[in-house]
Amino acid sequence: MKIRFRRWPTGLAAVLLAVGAVTLPVQDAYADVEVSTQSVKGADGKDYTVTNHLVKSALEKSQSDGKRKEWLLVWAGDENIADTVVPDVRNLPGSLGGGVGKATNALPGPDFLAVIDATPGSPGYGEVVNTITVGPLVENEPHHMQYVWHKGDTIYAGALFGAATYAFDVTALPNVKLKGISLPTQTLGGSVPDAYWVLKDGTAYATYMGGPVAPGPYRYDDGSVHIGNGFAGSPGEVVRFDENAKVLSQSPAATPGGDNEKLCANLPRLGEPTCANPHGIQAREDLNTLVTADYVEPRNIILDPVKAPSPYLRRPTVRTWDISDRNHPKLKAVSYLPDGPRADPNDPLHQESRAVMETTVTNLPGHKGAFAQTMQGGAVFYTPDITAAEPRWRQVFDDGTANPGFDAANDRNGGSSNGGWIQTSPDDRFLYRAIVGRQPGTFGPDDPGTTGGVYVLDISKLVGAGDDYKCSIDTKQEAEHGGAEADCPTLAGATPINPGKPGAGPHWGAYDNFVLGPDGFYQETQQPQRLAVSNYFVARSGLDGDHKVNIVSLGKDGSVSVDGEFRDEVTGEVGVNFNRRSWPHGEFGNAKPHSELFVVADGDVK
Repeated sequence: MKIRFRRWPTGLAAVLLAVGAVTLPVQDAYADVEVSTQSVKGADGKDYTVTNHLVKSALEKSQSDGKRKEWLLVWAGDENIADTVVPDVRNLPGSLGGGVGKATNALPGPDFLAVIDATPGSPGYGEVVNTITVGPLVENEPHHMQYVWHKGDTIYAGALFGAATYAFDVTALPNVKLKGISLPTQTLGGSVPDAYWVLKDGTAYATYMGGPVAPGPYRYDDGSVHIGNGFAGSPGEVVRFDENAKVLSQSPAATPGGDNEKLCANLPRLGEPTCANPHGIQAREDLNTLVTADYVEPRNIILDPVKAPSPYLRRPTVRTWDISDRNHPKLKAVSYLPDGPRADPNDPLHQESRAVMETTVTNLPGHKGAFAQTMQGGAVFYTPDITAAEPRWRQVFDDGTANPGFDAANDRNGGSSNGGWIQTSPDDRFLYRAIVGRQPGTFGPDDPGTTGGVYVLDISKLVGAGDDYKCSIDTKQEAEHGGAEADCPTLAGATPINPGKPGAGPHWGAYDNFVLGPDGFYQETQQPQRLAVSNYFVARSGLDGDHKVNIVSLGKDGSVSVDGEFRDEVTGEVGVNFNRRSWPHGEFGNAKPHSELFVVADGDVK
């Protein structure tokens, strides 16, 4: 079914139209926007839609040089009053009435994929060419997609609050189609979808960080039964999807006897305490091994901005899985990351091991290692062999060492650096890391916070050392200035994002795995030349951001610098600003860009 409008309605009319309550005539406002809607049936029998809003003038401008295009796809949420009043809630007592005026549009609007011209030197470089809104669900809180896209891959995109997974067809960019959608009723064993890893057969694994949709016992596909404390609680699971977001299996992240009760709090409390809240996910198919990082029991962070819950709701654990049977991942080991030299028994929230948000695997044959990073702990850990029965992890870097690379005024305390994205380069030489920075006041009223940004580590010696690596961050001196051992990672480059603005750096990123070949077609590369990063976490957690997306250039030596040519089409400032009044889909105001991918139309890549 295809529906055409000349402009998407705004405000309450848009909400009513999205849920199918009313059909309205649409006023002419964007004469050069071509709008088309495509729908698929969900498991509940309802229509779920994507609507392309292709800006013809922007596309013509991009294509005027006659070259094939590379696109940056950004999964973004509409900002509304529930996001903008969080600071007021934190500052109670007081009136929330003033918060209404802070939102450009208080009512929920459609969430969307933005398609941005990311072709260096293009006449339309940095311009939004299309926005693809999703419906009828609103307030999805768009979160992550997969870490890297390869030709032919479905794009999997998660709805953090809606517990839905969208499967997008991007073969004909800049237009996008919906291949399918997974609703909460298809994943009753978990909630709060986070990240995705696409396998060579086109299917994907996904982490569902939150607990079963309904509290109580749940029987998983492997026959095991685990008791959960409900939606956005614990324990989470790993889901396998086909290319259309049909659920193939659900595998519990919980262990039969539970996890360490002292280190793994649950609210409400569970009879068998668990840290099983998988967030980051990456796999080595050649090693039949999957690695997931436990981050947090999500509802007590995302939905409770008034007080700080127990620090033990943030997790210190990494899980490894046997995926010899692709459809039935089997949990092999739960590893507890060690505390480091900054550990303060009076401040467990900022111990190096706390809040293991992401993990990233090595890539080359002969390498079996993986890295993990902590958001509140501000540290990077390494294991040389993810296939081991009990992988041994050691801290090999501290964010405090990189802090002065962002701003000479930064201190060298890596605690609460709010680091998010971490990724090995395809050739295993570098490790890329995005840092929001420490928010002012974290360690007391006189704490100025720290500027965040992107840093790159040279990990070649560490990875090359195999099982015999020596690096270990054991002292405060090493935490602040880098490891003493010869094979420790070294800082290859660092660049600030939002210089001089503490706690306003990037949360997420993606590397560009394409280069334009001499024949005019794109091909994949083992040596990325740039990254894209987005400055947004989750507003309702109290950690928001300025909603900009930047491109960062990479030198062959790992040096980094912000691409000054990637500019906002409205303001002319460096970086694409998602805080704007108008979009191709209407005047919905500010949006929240969480994740991004470099993608090329199938016909333009070899």
